Amino acid sequence: MSIRVTVKSTLLDWAGARSGIDPDILNLRFPKLNEWRGGTALPTIKQLEDYASYTHTPIGYLLLAEPPVENLPIPDFRTIANNRFARPSPDLLETIYICQQRQEWYRDFARDTGESSLQFVGTATIRSDIETTASDIRNTIGLDLEKRSKYPTWTDALRSSINHADEAGILVMCSGVVLNNNYRHLDPQEFRGFALADGLAPLVFINGSDTKAAQMFTLAHELAHIWLGSTGLSDIPTENETHNETEKWCNQVAAEILVPIINLRQIFNSSMPIDSEISSLARYFKVSTLVILRRLRDANYLSSEQFWKLYFQEEEKLRNIPRKSGGDFYLTQAARASKRFTRALIISTLEGQTLHRDAFHFLGFSKIETFKQLGHSLGVL
Repeated sequence: MSIRVTVKSTLLDWAGARSGIDPDILNLRFPKLNEWRGGTALPTIKQLEDYASYTHTPIGYLLLAEPPVENLPIPDFRTIANNRFARPSPDLLETIYICQQRQEWYRDFARDTGESSLQFVGTATIRSDIETTASDIRNTIGLDLEKRSKYPTWTDALRSSINHADEAGILVMCSGVVLNNNYRHLDPQEFRGFALADGLAPLVFINGSDTKAAQMFTLAHELAHIWLGSTGLSDIPTENETHNETEKWCNQVAAEILVPIINLRQIFNSSMPIDSEISSLARYFKVSTLVILRRLRDANYLSSEQFWKLYFQEEEKLRNIPRKSGGDFYLTQAARASKRFTRALIISTLEGQTLHRDAFHFLGFSKIETFKQLGHSLGVL
């Protein structure tokens, strides 16, 4: 006989709203949902587990007396244009939680293996000189402009930049989904990235659902957070200028890292049509056209009126660019969890210091063969 449980309608409704799933879809998926709400029928434990899984809700939450208040576990620097994201999505919360768990694991690993604290974490303040800080980040991470400009694509430039940051000791994780669940896409309109500052295990997360050019700016922005020693969630506002002093400083540093004003002045060709010049500069610096527009305004090549007119035009173009997916699974997996973290995790697991169960949890899969192949792809096995 199936055991049935009592669950409050407020909790069922809260879980549905929290998930962001259309109520009509929920009612189709769970035909007795209205009966559960009204108390004329009770779900079985299995049915409630299915509902929790479908709405990405911890099962224990549905058995509470009232809906819990879920606050972001890190400071929120986002500029939110509407109320849709006043409540963090389950996808965002789970992504932050798994990154915090990975960071905690790597911090312990770094201590055990005698790694030294990274001297650059927390060396800047929002009063630090923009150009000096940007130069320090470029030199430390290896974000060399000349090399970057020669990469054929934004993807190549981004991958190289992430690898350099990884080699410098920063755990850079870039993913467009929750763990490896390709049905749970992260929304770049909710957040672009976040930084978890730490002397031994600084972590940067980039929303991989964004364009490659936008991801490049997010990387630079979150690196600025690491230099501040500042943990926080960012959306890198577009048309909405941020009034947060920390975000404003990080945006300015990121822009200077990627598009140094002195280099922009040297190569900007005022005799060229502005549209083609913007595209040319974006290809050279490997950033989005929106970043180029901002820098042209910073350099006083565009008036405020010209800037906003071109900005909205470029935004519309970018919205219509189709996103590409696919690629090598093992390269993708290493990017999602950071090469530095993944190598350390595989080594620790092979040495018997970490359980396979825990390693699979951190990586988001459960097959030993996949684990071995990932180790081969990273040169660990």
